Amino acid sequence: MFKVIDGLKNKLDQKRPLSDLMSKNLQEYLILHWTYHSNAIEGNALRLLETKVVLEGIAVGGKKLKDHFEVINHRDAIYYVEDIIKKEEPFSEWQICNIHQLILKNIDDDNAGRYRQQNVLISGTTNTPPDYTLLNDKMAQLVDWYNTQADLMHPIERAAKVHADFVGIHPFIDGNGCTSRLLMNLELLKAGYPPCVITIENYLAYHEALDQWMAYGKTKSFIQLVVDGVLEGFKPYQFVLEI
Repeated sequence: MFKVIDGLKNKLDQKRPLSDLMSKNLQEYLILHWTYHSNAIEGNALRLLETKVVLEGIAVGGKKLKDHFEVINHRDAIYYVEDIIKKEEPFSEWQICNIHQLILKNIDDDNAGRYRQQNVLISGTTNTPPDYTLLNDKMAQLVDWYNTQADLMHPIERAAKVHADFVGIHPFIDGNGCTSRLLMNLELLKAGYPPCVITIENYLAYHEALDQWMAYGKTKSFIQLVVDGVLEGFKPYQFVLEI
């Protein structure tokens, strides 16, 4: 499953380090598409070009302030993920809460970076998140698994599992989706792969695959979806670097 994708990574590694100009160009492209699709999945009403305008610091008339904050916050969360990688910081609950705090900044500051204090249901799925009184234990178990067993997995499989397990726990009252995709891509970028941008066009397949994992432990569909997303993520690099 990972042979082709690892071959592409080897070609990309041979081109590293990239020039500052090339890195900036690829980063801008990535931030726009990742931010647009991740927010669109969660119901943000801004279109792709409107998202670009907001990222450039211009307000879009007739659109909610919340939609604007979601764009800026997601960009800042990507910057934070990149900073984590540069500093080689270990995976931790503190790190997860910081990402979530950025996602909900100026939207729901009371709950930003704080585990939920009530039980919730995930609409459209057969999975029921754990009772809120168990969240500290569940999140500690996730981090413990990561520190003791995650290195035994292929980076793409590990990234998919971090995403799925986090969503299954659903530790926050809101913002779990964006946070889970940031955590998944933190793992991919850390290992030298392009991020997996789940597009709005794949919304249904994405949620069906996640539900299969969380409810029945069937991992294949979601891992394949991440593989496909990473393969798509190589395309800008292939175009710019001619690999």
